[in-house]
Amino acid sequence: MPPGQHNHHPVMPFLVAASGIALFSVMDAVMKSASLAVGAYNAMLFRSAFGVLLMLPLWKLTGGRWPARDALRLHALRGAISAGLATSFFWGLIRLPLAEAIALSFIAPLIALYLAAVMLGEKIGRNAVMASLLGFVGVLVIGAGRLGREELSTDAAWGIGAILLSAVLYAFNLIFQRKQAQVASPQEVALFQMGFAGLFLSLAAPWWAIMPGTGTLVEIGAGAAMAAVSLMLLSWAYGRAEAQVLLPIEYTAFIWAALLGWAVFAEAVTVETLAGVVLIVIGCWIAARKSAPTHTEQTTL
Repeated sequence: MPPGQHNHHPVMPFLVAASGIALFSVMDAVMKSASLAVGAYNAMLFRSAFGVLLMLPLWKLTGGRWPARDALRLHALRGAISAGLATSFFWGLIRLPLAEAIALSFIAPLIALYLAAVMLGEKIGRNAVMASLLGFVGVLVIGAGRLGREELSTDAAWGIGAILLSAVLYAFNLIFQRKQAQVASPQEVALFQMGFAGLFLSLAAPWWAIMPGTGTLVEIGAGAAMAAVSLMLLSWAYGRAEAQVLLPIEYTAFIWAALLGWAVFAEAVTVETLAGVVLIVIGCWIAARKSAPTHTEQTTL
């Protein structure tokens, strides 16, 4: 029986998806702490290594076999993109409040609409244009709010740029994700994506790598475990309910980011950030009415 036809209570996919999003948000806070300690590069390098150690036994136990050449090429390409998007995201995250960074990252699905038009030949409709304009205005509102409160420091400006770069890379990631899902299992995708990401990051290890302390290693290992469990929870939920039904739950990440940013890092959530995220989410809703919705950036990190 296909996963979507399993006889589960309708509430269960919502609860499982909400749990997955909450766990991803905790992972973001943990990785921000680790990135503050050893830098975003080292946090991602060691998290990739922990991720491979966690996923390798699961891949083997589920009958994993070495992928074909075409699949391996896709894994390598997505691993390179994943290394760039995750490192730039966490690099920006240590320069911005958690909620503000998550809000800016929500623009990624809107960027993917235009990339799909260029790379996959998909038609851009009026809804997509309106959605993109709303998302762009949302980003401007968040940026203008920071300028209105204080002079935009060089560090904060680079942080905003890094989060937006991460969103662009994640939009590319979404395009290749569609192709990759047709040739590989979720376990294979997760394992080889983390493996190739770690491989590409290790090229800079002679210059940038440092050994984290025990406490930071524990944080990074916990981040890798939470990311793996969250991906499996979301995979289970999306296999049993339509994506368009579960998409709104993805945006609860902002609520968790605001709470964790306040509780862990003493970060305040501004009115401008709230207004900006509302505009971006409305834009994604409009886009989703005529197209298949996708995960937000935060759930692939």
